[in-house]
Parts: sequence; C-alpha cells; structure tokens
Amino acid sequence: MGVMPHDHIELSLEQSLDHCIKCNICTAACPVSAVTDLFPGPKYVGPQAQRFRHERQPAPDESVDYCSGCRVCNEVCPTGVKIAELNARARARLVAERGIPLRNRLISRSEVLGRLGAGPQAPLANLALGFGPLRLALERVLGIARAAPLPKFSRYTFRSWFRRRSAPMANSGPRRQVVYFHGCATNYYEPWVGRAAVAVLEHNGCEVIIAPQRCCGLPLLSNGDFAAARRAHEANVAYLAPYALRGVPIIGTSTSCTLTLKEEAPELLGMRSAMVRTVAEQTFDIFEYLRMMYECGELRADFRPIERTLPYHPPCQLRAHRIGRPALDILELVPGLRLVESHADCCGIAGTYGLKREKYQIGMDVGAPLFETIRRSGSDLAVCDSETCRWQITHGAGVAARHPIEILAKAYGLVI
Repeated sequence: MGVMPHDHIELSLEQSLDHCIKCNICTAACPVSAVTDLFPGPKYVGPQAQRFRHERQPAPDESVDYCSGCRVCNEVCPTGVKIAELNARARARLVAERGIPLRNRLISRSEVLGRLGAGPQAPLANLALGFGPLRLALERVLGIARAAPLPKFSRYTFRSWFRRRSAPMANSGPRRQVVYFHGCATNYYEPWVGRAAVAVLEHNGCEVIIAPQRCCGLPLLSNGDFAAARRAHEANVAYLAPYALRGVPIIGTSTSCTLTLKEEAPELLGMRSAMVRTVAEQTFDIFEYLRMMYECGELRADFRPIERTLPYHPPCQLRAHRIGRPALDILELVPGLRLVESHADCCGIAGTYGLKREKYQIGMDVGAPLFETIRRSGSDLAVCDSETCRWQITHGAGVAARHPIEILAKAYGLVI
C-alpha cells in the first residue's frame, strides 16, 4: 500500500512542529507515558520524530500507536504544536504501509456493529458478549481485552423511536429548526440520551430534524483508517450541508462526534471545501448551544429542584472544543443541584484504545485517579458528556454514569 499523501494538512503540521521548544511540558503532562514505558512521550513520537520522517524512509516507530489521542499534550503546549494530530498522521502512515489489523477494522466500524447487535436481537447479542469463554476467545484470537467495558446493545434504536413517536405539541410562536446528530452510541446503545436531547430541545421551542447520517468517523481516524474516515465524513457533509447552508444548527450529544465534524476530520483529512467549513461552523455541542440560548435570554428556566451533589468529568474531547464547561454553566441554574468537577486528565478508554488487549491495563491505570475521585465522592451517580467515558467510569469506578442532558431533562420534569 502507498504512503500517506503529502497534502495541505501535512504541511501545516510540519510548520507547527517548528514551534516545538523542547520544553517537555507535554511529556510531563501525558497521562499515558506516566503509566507505561511503551510510550516514550508526546514530544519524542510527535514533533521530535516528525523532523526525521520522510516519504522514502520506513514507517514510523510502532510506539506512536500507544498515543491514546487524548489531546492533553495539545492543551498544555505553550507554543501550539499540533502534537496529537502529528501522532494521528504517523499512525495512519503505519496503517497505509502495513495494513489494518482485523481487530482494529472491526472495533472501528460502529455502524456495522450497531446494526448487527441492536434491535430485537439485542438480548441474545448482549448475552453472547457477556459470556466469559467467548470473551476469552475474542481476546486470544482478535486481541479484544476480555475485561474491557463493551456497552450493551439497545432493544430499539433511537431512529426507530423517533419515527414511531407521537408528533410533539406545538408551542406558541415560530419554532427554530435544529438538526440533531445523534451518533452511533445514541442510536444503538443509549437511545434514552437522544430522547432526553429531543425533549429538552423541543421544550425550548426547537423543531428537531433527524437527517440521514453516518458514523462521524472518529473510531476510523483513531485506528488510522483515513480512507474509510474520509468516505464517512464526505457522506455526512453531503447530508448536513443543505441544512448548514440555510443556517440550521447541527446539535450533538457526543462531544467526540461534534469535535470530529468541527475539527478532527477536516484537519486530519485535509478537507477544506466550503461545504466542509460550513458544516463545521454550524456544529455545536448540545450544552454549547443551550448556553447560547441562555445568553440570549431564550432558554426556559422552569426547573424543578434536584437536591443532589454529583461528580462531573469533562472528557478529553470536550476540552478539545475549547468552549469551557457548558454543561456546568447550564446545570448550575437548577435549584439544589451541585456538580463537582473531577479535574482528572483522562478516563483512559480513549474510544477504542482501552478495548485492545495490549492497551487495556494502560487505560485502567490512566483512569485510576478519576475512578478514585468518583468513589470518594460517595455518589451512586456520575455525570459525563462522552459515551465511552461513561462506560469506562462505570467499569472502573463501579458507579452509574449519565449524560448531563438526562439530568437537565429531569430538572425540566420531562418524561423520556
């Protein structure tokens, strides 16, 4: 297979690495290099190694594959080097030259897995995936860690619920349109998150549109399958651009999906068309959008008190949005509710990273401070915007985790 093309984004990354001042702040902050010697650190596999990578040279060292893509290095870099992107491109070059392992090809195709497992067959699929001997076989044959937190398929999909539901009662006055990008996790595993999102948006006078959509492509990008990720993003742009061009916001409940539409796919794949940019500009995290409504005086404040103190973990992908903590900003309006931010670097799962046999324990070690913080809180419930982080929190801390939109729907007294 051929090497990665030396395109516009590659040139941009090479220019960013020239700003590396070798301060080692990224390595000191890296949650992965702190728990394993298999990853020498962001500086070494990122800007420092990239200076010696050329198309005629062998593929990058395999240690770059131990980067989890958490972007903590990007957050702390004082000169703005795009370290996580450099590592992602290097991983993609490994894949382009050596091929994609069957395991990585399988776990990165969320849509395929969802279609196979969700629906009436979900109880049987969940029983099979919880069967110890099968999990052991998957570990030995495919390299999927037997203890990794595989989510349970839902008996119904979010899209099937949306098609069957009764039409919402019309509020007085005009209704603003929004497109809801639900993502694979909500469609196949957690449809109640989508139901809560629709209920909250409609309660605030929005007409919710469910456009055709594909997987956002982040699992493909994370596993170096840039060709498949490009096809997914091109399809999503084609589906969403007609709305974005009319100024209709695209709202998501998965911080990973919205970041991919906003930034990850366009940057890593070098996609620079006007339609790609328009879709990116019109994409918002749901609490980012609700905060905008609040700032304009358009968010309803008919909240019921919730007398609880809950631990809250802002996931890596949310921090990469660079929008602060919008869920905290909105939920602090609910009487009696107090959310305590964890300040942990990462939960360790990093999408599909922690599912892999050789990386499972690394992920658990990275997430250990977060798990301990949540256990010490004494709460039987944690709050987090990212689906894979919620599954990891429940797995590692033994505490149920919910999306903040579910808490807001409860505060509104909405039935979902």
